[in-house]
Amino acid sequence: MSAARSVTRTQWAAITAVVLALLFAGTATVASAGRDSGAGADDRTPTAGSADAGFARDMAVHHQQAVEMSFIVRDSTDDEEVRRLAYDIANTQANQRGMLLGWLDMWGLPKVEAGREPMAWMAPEAGTDADANAGADADAGMDMGSGDHSGMDSGTDMEGMDHGSAGHEVRDGSLMPGMATKTELEQLGKARGKQAEILYLQLMTDHHMGGVAMARGCVQRCEDGTEKALAEGMVAAQQSEMRLMADLLKARGAKPRTAS
Repeated sequence: MSAARSVTRTQWAAITAVVLALLFAGTATVASAGRDSGAGADDRTPTAGSADAGFARDMAVHHQQAVEMSFIVRDSTDDEEVRRLAYDIANTQANQRGMLLGWLDMWGLPKVEAGREPMAWMAPEAGTDADANAGADADAGMDMGSGDHSGMDSGTDMEGMDHGSAGHEVRDGSLMPGMATKTELEQLGKARGKQAEILYLQLMTDHHMGGVAMARGCVQRCEDGTEKALAEGMVAAQQSEMRLMADLLKARGAKPRTAS
């Protein structure tokens, strides 16, 4: 595959993702506006400190890194299975990111809020009585299905990821649970072929694990019905992709990493 062809395909994928994100954001805004203007609609608008706003802001950042990693690996391997998965993840998460940012605009809330720590909306004191079961529900969301996924150690589902509070340790640019560090992104950028495929699948599995915990947090805490439905869809889709990634890793003689 020539360098010129690679650049062209990447640019086309990026343009497609941006266009779809804008379309989805517009659709979400119109749908939400229509819902809220209907008879008996709940006129409450999420506040800046609400779980609805916090999830939208944080997941938009979380998704952006997934898109970035997916474009990196598409230029680092010729393997069609991994490239197809990366393209699907990039498109899906770019679209969802557009929806999340569109809701913030509709609510009149900033996309970035100075002084507010990432994941603060998931702190126990910011939630409800359901927080007592938050950890158990997040772990339950990591069911890898009935296939042979022995590489996904049951003790690593969210170990080391403080998904219930803003206390997640920011290390080397990793702002939220599951996010890759700057060093890991540099390693992915330099890797090629099978090495790039394995590293991408491992990093993206970690990324999805963090994303599932965050989405389940929104299902428990968010009040906007449309946003909760999106979060539920994220859980189902990312669980499915994790099962696929476990299979792809196994085919390459590797397995998901243990959480650090």
